[in-house]
Amino acid sequence: MRGDTRQWIESDKSCAWHPFTPQDSWTDPSHEPLVLVKGEGVWLWDSEGRKYLDGNASIWTNIHGHGHPHVTGAIKAQLDEVAHTSYLGFANPRASELAERLVGLSPDGLDRVFFSDNGSTAIEVAMKMAVQYRLQTGEPERTGFVAFTNAYHGDTMGAASLGGVSRFFERFRGLGVTADFVRSVAELDALDADGMAAVVIEPLIQGVNEMRPWPAGMLGELRAWCDARGVHLILDEVMTGFGRTGTMFACEQESVVPDFLCLAKGLTAGYVPMAATLTREEIYDAFRGGPENAFYYGHSFTANPVGCAAALANLELFERDEVLSGLPAKITHLKNSLAAHFSGNPWVHEVRQCGMIAGIELRHPDGVGFSPDERVGERVSIAARGHGMLSRPIRDTLVFLPPLSIALEEIEWGLEAFSKAIGEVLG
Repeated sequence: MRGDTRQWIESDKSCAWHPFTPQDSWTDPSHEPLVLVKGEGVWLWDSEGRKYLDGNASIWTNIHGHGHPHVTGAIKAQLDEVAHTSYLGFANPRASELAERLVGLSPDGLDRVFFSDNGSTAIEVAMKMAVQYRLQTGEPERTGFVAFTNAYHGDTMGAASLGGVSRFFERFRGLGVTADFVRSVAELDALDADGMAAVVIEPLIQGVNEMRPWPAGMLGELRAWCDARGVHLILDEVMTGFGRTGTMFACEQESVVPDFLCLAKGLTAGYVPMAATLTREEIYDAFRGGPENAFYYGHSFTANPVGCAAALANLELFERDEVLSGLPAKITHLKNSLAAHFSGNPWVHEVRQCGMIAGIELRHPDGVGFSPDERVGERVSIAARGHGMLSRPIRDTLVFLPPLSIALEEIEWGLEAFSKAIGEVLG
């Protein structure tokens, strides 16, 4: 495959543009990116035949492993019928079935499903619905949003307005919607709730904020705060949904029912792009009536039948293989293995875990963080490739977020690869 690899890399560097990537370093002649060509289970292969554990589930999406016959079979069967039909003025069988399944699976009270394409658009849908609901229910002044410091909710302009990571979003401030940022529920009391449409949060754990869990009980407190002031609660479960935290949805762990539940990534088991925003019937009711009340938002591939077929197969596997009941043993094993590999490592400042999500933060032994110019997290992650492990760090926090289908011995493989890579880079 060597000749093909060289051509693929040359074409990539001369024509493509990669997300979240400094292009000068990417296109530098000395940089040889991996070209991934095959997947099976929790493993990926590059164009040179090298095998890697998919340690971040292909950017937090894959659930049951690559090449699962049940998911790929459902996709192929749908392709034999029709690949895509418009959802604007038409219905399709798979979308109807999926909407019903999601309503039955989600917390009681979420009765309507709006389909879109990705995590950013799932958030965008919730934001626009929240504002239009206020306009159509006699509260036109309630157009503001509140998000949490260091939050990440997507990159479209509305979702970017809720982003608290300055590197990603600071240059776009003021171009989207109005948003305030707080660090805790207590700080909400300093804001004027009368102008708020909704509060947005990633439940249980912030992903892009180096995998930082929220304090236990915080989500329940936030729900109570919103209820007392008539503010809607939007839960961004793009990362945490579909078993990542140990339950189907993270909000179940604190018995919280949001007003909007945003899903993507694992919705189709990580196979094709698709998203959904679930909401309450009383919110849906505000959009009834004539054309003036309609929700004028949608995408060409909304409710794409292939995506819906993949999502249905994903949910069938959760039930057939009893995925959720098998997670406690894996979560405990991950916790014990993280402690065994890193508790005595002087370069590991903190290990953070929420279900099958783990972040391993690297610092100097005295607790001082590394300079951004040192790019320690990136260097360790690249070194881990030499030990058969693929992941992508967040600053200097190594991320371990594998497919839920991972076996116990494969968890050991991945953490051992990180341990060896830390030793190689930092000594």
